Amino acid sequence: MAIFRVNHIRSISSISPMETNSPNFFPQLQNPNSSFNCRIRYLSPISAPPQIPLCVSSLTTTLKSTATSSTLQEICKGHVPEHILQRAGEIGFVEPTDIQKESLPFLFSGRDCILHAQTGSGKTLAYLLLIFSVISVQKSAVQALIVVTKVARMLAANPSGLESEGRKYTVMALLDGGMLKRHKSWLKAEPPTIIVATKGSLCLMLEKQVFSLEALRVLVVDEVDFMFNSSKQIHSVKKILTLYSKFSSRQTVFASASIPQHNRFVSDCIQQKWTKRDVVHVHVNAIDPMPSCLHHRVVICSKNERLQVLLTLLRKDGPKCAIIFASEQSEKSKKAGNAPSTTSLVDFLIASYGNDGSEISLLEEDMNFNARAAALSELRQRGNCLLVATDIAARGVDLPETTHIYNFDLPGSAVDYLHRAGRAGRKPFSTERCTVTNIVVSVERFVLQRFENELKFQCEELPL
Repeated sequence: MAIFRVNHIRSISSISPMETNSPNFFPQLQNPNSSFNCRIRYLSPISAPPQIPLCVSSLTTTLKSTATSSTLQEICKGHVPEHILQRAGEIGFVEPTDIQKESLPFLFSGRDCILHAQTGSGKTLAYLLLIFSVISVQKSAVQALIVVTKVARMLAANPSGLESEGRKYTVMALLDGGMLKRHKSWLKAEPPTIIVATKGSLCLMLEKQVFSLEALRVLVVDEVDFMFNSSKQIHSVKKILTLYSKFSSRQTVFASASIPQHNRFVSDCIQQKWTKRDVVHVHVNAIDPMPSCLHHRVVICSKNERLQVLLTLLRKDGPKCAIIFASEQSEKSKKAGNAPSTTSLVDFLIASYGNDGSEISLLEEDMNFNARAAALSELRQRGNCLLVATDIAARGVDLPETTHIYNFDLPGSAVDYLHRAGRAGRKPFSTERCTVTNIVVSVERFVLQRFENELKFQCEELPL
């Protein structure tokens, strides 16, 4: 449980609207009992989680958490079924991560939350524990909905391990390119307890009234910044938030490692009625957005040398599991009939590096769902692998064994760099150093420097 002491009290009437819009109005809060930084912002100064004293006129608090020594099971006791906690402990989830430690008391109290923390910090487990704390196996209805990007996490655990009182929690994945006709029949016959869906397939089913969200208890939008920053997706996401279900009858959770202009986003959540007015923004590691276990490197070479540089790096590093990121093929290149850069890269690696014992796989947006699922499944089963991918793999792909990231092409923004880099270093509480290597031409060095300044990291320059 988190305990708050009032650090600064001001009358609400004495605060001007201009002042509340200032990014300095909600200063970063330092936790004196732990080594991480956490900012918690209350949008309603009247409501607070049960048993957490908070002065009505206080908008700024200093965090002092007593949950630092609590195990995950102790935090969740009385909320999450014992068989779920037992299974979590069996697979290694014993100590809570920082985001779990700070967000779970709010989530279990019924508050809407925005989970804002580094990649691999445990946001997914936090909202899954919330879901298992509120759903009922006695009720045949969709009670939890998780909206994800195109490459979704494999959230649907084996149902045989999720039994309760003789019945099972059922989980359905409605992903773009999947077997929607078969899912349609299943949805009508027996609605699943939990749905993990991409917005395209979800909206298609909701528009056809295949199922309803009347009994929805929890709505999660993962990678929320990507959803709202994409003009193709924002309309559908808003419909899910406001048309097909109402904020007043559900608990809403947004999650991402990057939420640019988060003060504005939190305000929009209330004004647009995506969340309740007492939504809580839990921002962990606000100073260091990049995981500390990552070591960043850069190699400057000519365009014609990049393939050979990549090959040299792979042979020197000898990664057991690595992801090589390349750019999407442009429309102009497609019309010209050129092969995608990812395909050319895979062909080169198979010819030059395939005999080194690594399985080389491809993951890109144009692949259908079954091909993407097969590629990820094979990667999980094999320990020694190289994945060549576009930015579709930069979000939602959880391969804990990944230790090396290679940016064959630089990403388009610092946010994309953050998510690419975050595919490595995902083992909970591991101290293993992972590397992110950028292969750039000289004119691209200033772009990488901009990413370094924005994300607060430094690259070691490697000689050719």
